[in-house]
Amino acid sequence: MNLALSDIAELVGGRLAGDGKVAITGAAILRDAQPGDLTLVDKPRLLKELASCQASAVLVPQEIEVGNIPSVAVRNVHASFARIVEHFHPQHRSRDLGISGDAYISRSAKIANGATVYAGATIGDDVTVGEGCVIHGGVRLLAGCQLGRNVTIFPNAVLYEDTIVGNNVIIHAGAVIGAYGFGYETSGGRHIRSAQLGHVEIGDDVEIGACTTIDRGTYGPTRIGEGTKIDNLVMIAHNCSIGRHNLLCSQVGIAGSCTTGDYVVMAGQVGLRDHISVGNQAVLGAKAGVMNDIPEGSVYVGIPATPEREQRLKQVAWSKLPEMRKEFLALQKQMASLLERLERADQEVT
Repeated sequence: MNLALSDIAELVGGRLAGDGKVAITGAAILRDAQPGDLTLVDKPRLLKELASCQASAVLVPQEIEVGNIPSVAVRNVHASFARIVEHFHPQHRSRDLGISGDAYISRSAKIANGATVYAGATIGDDVTVGEGCVIHGGVRLLAGCQLGRNVTIFPNAVLYEDTIVGNNVIIHAGAVIGAYGFGYETSGGRHIRSAQLGHVEIGDDVEIGACTTIDRGTYGPTRIGEGTKIDNLVMIAHNCSIGRHNLLCSQVGIAGSCTTGDYVVMAGQVGLRDHISVGNQAVLGAKAGVMNDIPEGSVYVGIPATPEREQRLKQVAWSKLPEMRKEFLALQKQMASLLERLERADQEVT
């Protein structure tokens, strides 16, 4: 698995600087790199850390120059580093392609050639599984689910009835797709569950994190757009329509009937109330509490969420409150003193 640095430069199509015969035995980030490792510097400010790093060589963007250590310069430093890491630590691939005899598969299910179904998986009536799919143990695909090509579903994920999944989708362990939405009507002193007759549709190239939940629509679909990436522990409620290529970070919570445009970013713990619309390329900062529609291309932060500049001005004002309080108390004392003097002057006049 070892490579000369010149071979690594050839592997990623990079520009070599320094001794190309240096033996590289692994790849690691600056914090963890040891002699023999190739490390990564993607920002000029990290050059200080590189100076004390034990790595034998470094991968850098083309615009960064390092003089005292052999280097390889590339256009896309993260994609190239990922390729190098995969060379030294290749992902485990299944050797037991096919359908395990210990999986439960309905007679009406259709499993394409080249799909892998591990022991302990359960595939219900009228389910369709496309070519190249990998269904791990503990996965449950309930009746009517449709999977496209090259879908990977990790252990213990559950897809409720009629879930539709596109091509090249990854669903991580423990995710629940198509659960009933949290919708109730109060009648006669009791909470009566509303209709749960819809389903979930997931576009091509979507990735869904571990223990994320996406609820079915009330009558129609809850949709996740092509290329959207969803982190772990995200909650998307019924009737939502998430646009293409969104990035939803951990613990985002989206209430029912919300819509987002394309290339929307929601940082960790963002919360949306129901029936909110978020425009294309909007960015919501961590813990933003969104109560109103978000315009296209805007950046909103805070609780409740407001435009970034407005929120910064509020924070500046908050930081000055202790000083302003002291000034206010001093003014109160001065005012009390003035009033007391005025009262004495009035008494003297009378």
